[in-house]
Amino acid sequence: MDGTIFKIDIDKVLHDKAGKKAGYIPRFMVSWLKKTIHQEEINAFLEEEGDRQGVPWLWDCLRYLGVELKVEGRENLPSPSDGKLYTFVSNHPLGGQDGVALGAVLGEHYDGRIKYLVNDILMNLHGLAPLCIPINTTGKKGRDFPKMVEAGFAGNDHIIMFPAGLCSRRQKDGQIRDLAWKKTFITKSISSQRDVVPIYFSGHNSNFFYRLANICKWLHIKFNVAMLFLVDEMYKNRNKTFTIKIGEPIPWQTFDRSRSDQEWAAYVREKVYQL
Repeated sequence: MDGTIFKIDIDKVLHDKAGKKAGYIPRFMVSWLKKTIHQEEINAFLEEEGDRQGVPWLWDCLRYLGVELKVEGRENLPSPSDGKLYTFVSNHPLGGQDGVALGAVLGEHYDGRIKYLVNDILMNLHGLAPLCIPINTTGKKGRDFPKMVEAGFAGNDHIIMFPAGLCSRRQKDGQIRDLAWKKTFITKSISSQRDVVPIYFSGHNSNFFYRLANICKWLHIKFNVAMLFLVDEMYKNRNKTFTIKIGEPIPWQTFDRSRSDQEWAAYVREKVYQL
C-alpha cells in the first residue's frame, strides 16, 4: 500500500461524474447526500483502521457497528481440512451488516480463504478488497462478467454469494424477502463441483427503505435509488443482534437435469427461508 487511505468524497464523485455541471447542483443537496451516506463517520472509521485488511477488518466493522451475532447450525459448516471448496449462499436482508457478518464468521472458520462476488465499487475499500472478486455488469466492463465469475469459481477460495443481487424487498404479502435468485451460483457450483451451503440471515431495514424501493418500482425508475440509503440503513441497524442459521451442505450432484438451473436456484432459495 502507498500509505494513502481511501476516503469517501462526494464532491469529487459528483465532479468526476458530472464535470462542470456539478457546480449547478445546489449545495444543500450535496450536504444532504454527505449526511445520508455518513461521509464523516465512515471516513473517521477508515482513517482509524489504516492498513487493516481481510477478516480482522470485517470483525472491526462489526464491533464499530455494535453488532452481536448468534450462529445456529455451526456444526453444518464443512471442515476446513476436508480438501473441498464450497459455495455459500444467503438471503440479503440488510445490504451491509449481513455481508460483513457472513464474511467474518466464514472467514474465521476457513482461515481467510473466502471471496465475495461483489460490485466493483467496493474494491475502493482497502480493508475489504483482498476478499473481493469485483463484478461489473454494466457498460463495457459488463462484457467481462462471465470471465470474472469463472475465474472466481476456478480459484482456491470458498465463494460467498447473495444470489438475489439486491437486498431484500417487502413483498405483496408484507414479508421481507429476496427477489428471485439468479442461477449463476448453481451453474458455476456444478461446473466447479462445489457443494452449496444455504445460510439464512435475520434482520430487516426500515419501513422507509421498503416504501422507497416499491415507489421506484411502481414508477419504473431503473436506477436503484434505494441503494443510496443503504449506508444510512446500516447505521439505523447499529447495536443489534442478528441470527445466522447455517443449513446442511447440498451436494452439487443434486442439481441434475430434472430441473433447470433457474428452478434449482429457486429451490435453494426456499431451503434458505425454511431454516
